[in-house]
Amino acid sequence: MESNIRNFCIIAHIDHGKSTLADRFLESTHTVEERRMKAQYLDQLELERERGITIKMAPVRMKYNFKSQKPNPPAERVGLKNAEGEYILNLIDTPGHSDFSYEVSRALEAVEGAVLLVDVTQGIQAQTLANFHSAEKAGLTIIGALNKVDVFQKSGDEEGVFSSHPEVARMREELAVLLHQKPEDIFLVSGKTGYGVCGILDAVIEKVPIPKKSELTQGVKGRALIFDSFYDNHKGVIASVRVVEGFFEATHSIFLAGKNTISKMKEIGYFTPELKTTKRLESGEIGYIATGVKDPGKIKIGDTAFGFDNIQTFSKDIARHHMLLGYEEPKPVIFVSFYPEQSDEYDLLRQSLEKLKLNDSALAIDPDQNEVLGRGFKIGCLGRLHFEITAERLRREFSVDIVNTFPSVEYKVKTKNGWITIVKPEELPQDYFEIWEPMILVDIIFPTKYLSSVLSIQQKFRVAEMHTETIGERIKLSAKMPLVELVSDFDDYLKSVSEGYASFSYTIGEYEKAEVMRVDLLVSGNSIPGLSRFLPKESLEREARKMVEKLKTLLPRQQYSQPIQASTGGRIVARADIPAMRKELGVFGKNGGDRTRKMKLWKKQKRGKERLKERSEATIPPNVFKELLKKE
Repeated sequence: MESNIRNFCIIAHIDHGKSTLADRFLESTHTVEERRMKAQYLDQLELERERGITIKMAPVRMKYNFKSQKPNPPAERVGLKNAEGEYILNLIDTPGHSDFSYEVSRALEAVEGAVLLVDVTQGIQAQTLANFHSAEKAGLTIIGALNKVDVFQKSGDEEGVFSSHPEVARMREELAVLLHQKPEDIFLVSGKTGYGVCGILDAVIEKVPIPKKSELTQGVKGRALIFDSFYDNHKGVIASVRVVEGFFEATHSIFLAGKNTISKMKEIGYFTPELKTTKRLESGEIGYIATGVKDPGKIKIGDTAFGFDNIQTFSKDIARHHMLLGYEEPKPVIFVSFYPEQSDEYDLLRQSLEKLKLNDSALAIDPDQNEVLGRGFKIGCLGRLHFEITAERLRREFSVDIVNTFPSVEYKVKTKNGWITIVKPEELPQDYFEIWEPMILVDIIFPTKYLSSVLSIQQKFRVAEMHTETIGERIKLSAKMPLVELVSDFDDYLKSVSEGYASFSYTIGEYEKAEVMRVDLLVSGNSIPGLSRFLPKESLEREARKMVEKLKTLLPRQQYSQPIQASTGGRIVARADIPAMRKELGVFGKNGGDRTRKMKLWKKQKRGKERLKERSEATIPPNVFKELLKKE
C-alpha cells in the first residue's frame, strides 16, 4: 500500500553530519542489529571511511512504528484515515561535496521529501544553499534540522536545554528564513547522541506526501526509474529503482526502454542496506532489480524499466511513449587521460571503467591515444575530487595501475579553418588565432573575520567581478573566474586562509577569450606527455620556474644528470638540473688509492651513464601531477 510508504533523502553541506544522522535512523528503526552497527554504516566504500565523506548515495529501507502525539492527527494533512501504525521509510543518504551534486540530483528525483541538515556550529554553507534550491526546484517537501546541538549542553543540564541557547536560536531563525518556515518548525537534533531523531522520522510521516500513483499502459505490470546501478559477477547489472506504478515480480521480464533491451530478471529486492530478496516490489517502493544483463553498456542511469509477464501483449513502442523524464545528462568539466602502466592491461582498464561507470554515471569515457603512453582513455569528471576518487577506485577496486595526465578543461580555439575544441594542450594547432576558456560563477560563504584573508584569492587565482553581501554573521562573496583555476588547488587554498570555515559552490558560465600560452615540460630534452599546460601570459615565466623547481624536488635522482626545462613558443623560459647520483669507488673512494686508477673508473662510469641516459625514458609518478597543481 502506497499510503504507508514515505521516500526521503538527507541533503547537507559536506561534514554536517548526514551519515551520522543516518546511523541513528538505522538504530531507531532497528534496521541494523546493535552488534553489527558501526559508524558511517551506509558508506560502503573504503575511500568514504578513510576520507570521512560520502561519495555514493546509499538507499536503505526502514520500518518504523508511528504513534501520533498531537491533538490534531496528521491524517488530516496527508489524507489518511489512520496515521498510526507501521510505515516503510525509504531513505537515501547523499554526498555533500559539490563534485558529487549529480548524485544528489538523482536522489531528489526518486523521493518526495528531503531533510535539509545544517551543522549548528557552522551555519548555512554554500552547498546548503545549492542543495536547498535543487530540492525546491524538484518540488520536494523540505524538513529543516539543526545538527550537533549537543555541543551547547553543559554538564548537569537536562537533555534539550540547549534549545534556549542564543546561538541555537539565531541559527534556527536563519534556517527558518531560508526555508520560509517558522523557527519552531526547525528540528533540533544530535546525530551523536540521538536526540530529536524520532521527531524527524515522525515529521517525515506527517509532512512528506504519499507516493503518487498513475495508470499503467497495456501489457505492462510495472514501471520504474533507474536511479543508480552496480555490477555483480553472478547477477549481472543490478539496477537501483524507484517503482513509479504497478509492481515487479521476480518472474517478470524487464524492458530497458532507453537501450531497447529485454532480459529475464534474476532477482528483485530492497536495501536493508544489504540486498534482501523479495517476491514483489510495489508502487512507491525503492529497491533493486538484478537484470541479468552482463553488458554494462546496456544500462543507462535515468532509463525507464518496464516489467511484463507476457511478450505477446507487451509492445516496445507503446512502452517507449510512456518513458519517464529521467535525468539531465551530467556535463563533465575536468578532463584527464588515463593510461595503463603496463600496455597489456588496456583491456582490463577498459572493462574496469565500464563497470565503474555503472556505479558512477557522471563519468564520460572516450578512447585516447598517446605516442609515448600508448592506448588509454580520456575521462570527463565533475571536478578535481571526482577525478582523484575515480583514479583511486581504479587502483583499489579493480587493481589497475594507471598513469594520468594533468587535469584540464575544454578550450575553444579559433583557427584559419574555423573553431575547434581541445582538451589537451598538445592538441593546440600552430596556426591558431585565439584561445577561449570556460568561466564559472562561484559563491563563497565565510565568517566576517576572514574577509581580508579570503580576498587574497584575487592574488593567487584569476578572480574578477567580486561582490559581497551579508548573510547573518557571514559574508557571501560572488565572483567570476576561469574553470581551470578550480583544478589549481583552489579548494585547499580557500580552506587554508579561512581556517576551514569557508565553503563554495559554483555554476558553469560562458566562454571568454583567454590570454594563455602552452607550456611544455622537458626532462633530459624529452617532452613529457601529460605535463603540458596552459598558463596565463602575465605570470607564465614565474609559474614555469615554480614548475621546474618543484619537479626537480619530486623526481627521483638517477645515475645521470637530468636537466628539466619549461618551453613555450620554441624558447626555454625556465631550467633546473637534477644532479647525478655518484657511485662509490670501493677502496679507491674516500679511503684513498691511486689517482690514475680512480680517473679510469670515473671515465668508465661516465661512459656507462651516457649509454644509460640515451636508453632511458623519464617516468613520472602519479603523485607528481597532484603536487604540481598546488599553489604556493
